[in-house]
Amino acid sequence: MEVTNTSGRRKTAVARVYVKAGNGDILINNKPYDQYFTTLVNQFKVVQPLQMTDNVGKYDIKINVDGGGVTGQAEAVRLAISKSLCEINPEFRLALKPIGLLRRDDRMVERKKPGQKKARKRFQFSKR
Repeated sequence: MEVTNTSGRRKTAVARVYVKAGNGDILINNKPYDQYFTTLVNQFKVVQPLQMTDNVGKYDIKINVDGGGVTGQAEAVRLAISKSLCEINPEFRLALKPIGLLRRDDRMVERKKPGQKKARKRFQFSKR
């Protein structure tokens, strides 16, 4: 099996994932994933597609992630790994799609409007 290359996005985070057959090493920006993501929730998000398809320890995954915050990066990585597993074996799609791991979460931060404090918060109104 050659290297499978996919990308995933969330907010402003972009993850590029390279998957090949191996012994289960997951490197994010040249660090092990449990050192890069220190919280257990984000570590779970990274390995969730592998657990749902029973592929933990079967693939070496190298990930370059850039932009956004920690949670956005973790969810971008999750989407990219899910997409690459579907490229490797289309039957994995049946396990990943009902959980929502193949859908890009397109929610973005709403922009700040002029004449207001924030996106929706206004300055205090004074009648007199």
